[in-house]
Amino acid sequence: MAELQRRAFIGSFTAAGGPGIVTAAVAPDSGALTVLSSVDGLPDPSYLALSPDGDTLYAVSETPDGAVAAYRVTADKPEAAGPPVRVGGDGPTHLGLYDGHVLTANYGSGSVTAVPVRPDGTLAGAVAVLAHTGSGPHTPRQQGPHAHQVQADPSGRWAVSVDLGTDSVRVCTLTDGTPVLHHESALRPGSGPRHLAFHPDGTFAYVVNELAPTVTVCRWDATEGLLKPLAEAQVLPGAPSGDAYPSGIVVSPDGRFVWTATRGEDVLSTFAVEEGGERLRLVGTVPCGGHWPRALAASEGYLYVANERSGDVTWFAVDPGTGLPSRSGAIELAAASCVVIG
Repeated sequence: MAELQRRAFIGSFTAAGGPGIVTAAVAPDSGALTVLSSVDGLPDPSYLALSPDGDTLYAVSETPDGAVAAYRVTADKPEAAGPPVRVGGDGPTHLGLYDGHVLTANYGSGSVTAVPVRPDGTLAGAVAVLAHTGSGPHTPRQQGPHAHQVQADPSGRWAVSVDLGTDSVRVCTLTDGTPVLHHESALRPGSGPRHLAFHPDGTFAYVVNELAPTVTVCRWDATEGLLKPLAEAQVLPGAPSGDAYPSGIVVSPDGRFVWTATRGEDVLSTFAVEEGGERLRLVGTVPCGGHWPRALAASEGYLYVANERSGDVTWFAVDPGTGLPSRSGAIELAAASCVVIG
C-alpha cells in the first residue's frame, strides 16, 4: 500500500444506523484514529479483511441474502471493485483469504463459502459452499450449526472455521475451488466457540467461547492439519455480574499476550502466554470504554475495540511489560462491528 500514513478500516451495521465502511487515519505517535471517509453502498458490512498487498478490502454483507464485496483502497475513500457476490449462505459474519479465494463463515445457514478472487483482486461469481452439520446442548443457540469465523492458518496450507452451534473447529482445504472437510475438532459441549487466533509461532491456537466465558488453548499441527484442545482459561476473575458473552480475541505480534473482549461485562481481558504457548494466565481486566465490544485489533503497541451498542471505537496503549491496556481515546461510530489496521 503506497501511502504516507497507516489506515484503519471499520465495519458497521447499517441497519442499526452505522455509516457502512469507514476509513480512518492512524496517528503514528499516539495510535489515534481520525475519520477520513465512509462508504454505505453495502448493507451491514460487519466484517472486513485486507488483501496481502493492502490494495483491496473485502467485506461481508451480514444479511439473509449474504454477500461479499471488494473495494479498492489505494485512496482515502474505498471504491467498489465490481458488484457484490452472493455467497449462497445466510448471515455471513466473517471472512478470510485462502488459496486464491475469499472464504465466508455464514452464521445463519451454518456453512462456509469459497468465492474465487481474480488476479486483479476482484471477485468471480462461481461460489462453492460447504454445509456444516451438527448441534449442541445450549438451547436455542445450538439447535444447528452456526459458522462464526473462517481464516487461513499461519502456514497457508489449511482453512480453519469455528462453529458456535456445533462446539467444534473444522479444518478444510479447497479442491477445484470447493471447500472440503479435512478434520473436525470437538470442543467442550455447550462452550459455543466463536473466534480463533493463532500464536505467531504457528504451534498454538486460542479459541474464545461465547456461551461459556472462557478461552480454549489448543495445540496446532500444521503438518497434519490437526487441532487438539488442551485446556480452558476463564476470561473473568470471578463469576459474571450479569450477561457475559466473549466476542473478539487477538494475540500480540510477539506472542507474549492474548486479549479478549466480553460483551455485557464490557471488559477487555489480558492473558500472559506461558509455557511456550501452552498456558494462559489471566493478568487482569479493564473496561472496554464503551458498551458491547464486538471485535478487537492489535497494532504497534495499541489495541482497538469496536463497541457496537455504544457506537464508538476506542483505542488503548498497551503496557509492554504487563500487556494491560490503558484507554487513550475514542471516535464516535454508530453500530461499529470490526476494526482492521492496514
